[in-house]
Amino acid sequence: MKSALVLGIMSGTSIDSVDYALCRISDREIALEQLWSVDFPRELRSRLHNAASNNANAYEVGQLHHDLGRFYAEHAVRKKKPDFVGLHGQTVFHNPEQKKRATLQLGEPAYLVERLHVPVVSNFRSGDIAAGGEGAPLATMFHKFVFAKKGRHICVNNLGGISNVTSLDWSRGREPKILAFDTGPANVLIDLAMRELTGGKMHMDKNGAWAARGKPIASVLGRWLKHDYFKRKPPKSTGRELFGEPFFHQAMQEMKSANKYDIVATFTYFTPLSIALNYTTHLKSLPERIILCGGGAANPALLTAIDILQVAEVVTSESVGWPVQAIEPAAFALLAWLRMNNRAGNIPQTTGARRPVLCGQVTAP
Repeated sequence: MKSALVLGIMSGTSIDSVDYALCRISDREIALEQLWSVDFPRELRSRLHNAASNNANAYEVGQLHHDLGRFYAEHAVRKKKPDFVGLHGQTVFHNPEQKKRATLQLGEPAYLVERLHVPVVSNFRSGDIAAGGEGAPLATMFHKFVFAKKGRHICVNNLGGISNVTSLDWSRGREPKILAFDTGPANVLIDLAMRELTGGKMHMDKNGAWAARGKPIASVLGRWLKHDYFKRKPPKSTGRELFGEPFFHQAMQEMKSANKYDIVATFTYFTPLSIALNYTTHLKSLPERIILCGGGAANPALLTAIDILQVAEVVTSESVGWPVQAIEPAAFALLAWLRMNNRAGNIPQTTGARRPVLCGQVTAP
């Protein structure tokens, strides 16, 4: 199938920035040609947080949908023009509950069409939901394409706002056995804590500095790890509705007598402990290798804590040629390429869908 230059655009659950990945894609390979990121301005970030925490009315969400679309388009132009674009948009609502499944990503694609004069594929998750799936995870196809290795069991774990894992067990058989699901929080609770504890002056624990100065509170972690979500069998997905503001405010009450560094350390250790719990509960065997990607892969405190998994090898995607921030936007570049070639983008056994479906809706120039 003909190769194409595809721009993938992704802003994740952390709501801190937008990642752009320009990729050359064909049946045989995906090559990253250019990667750039743009931070959300303070005012836009605040409005997105309000929408994601159910503190915005219909008028505000409608305006935000267009303002965000304009922002995506403003920063999408580089020297090389893509053949088309894959726009994930900003998730502000995700409900994986059976019979009530719904999702909403903001960011009007028409502004990208107008700016670049190429087709834009967006609204990737709804087709899978209509077919009975949860609409997530969808980066699995990219993980399989790029990281699966014959004779090995590899896990790709994205540490964005939410943590999700793709288990690629190719220890036997002609194709890898794939299991993918959200494990729970990654950075979202840490980021909320930093905003709360610094009065909005800091939005992340840069280099894990605060977590490194604190000590996690074992009794609190023990209670959190009893959360029903961790017991649920895959396919499963989650978001801020479960591990965002409601969870955070209750957690802060539980730690009201703790110092700020211990609070951040506790949220930080919750991520690897919940990942480990999901691995041991839901994977048939532990992987030989874990490849970490996403913003959390740049947090030394988080990486140190992930050593509790005691897997033979834990590396970041940088070590295999993919910058940690490139994986998610590149995944939606691939999904856009599949959609433009009328090929299914979901893997039903990982999302729970009844069948493979075309993922994404095309807005043409």
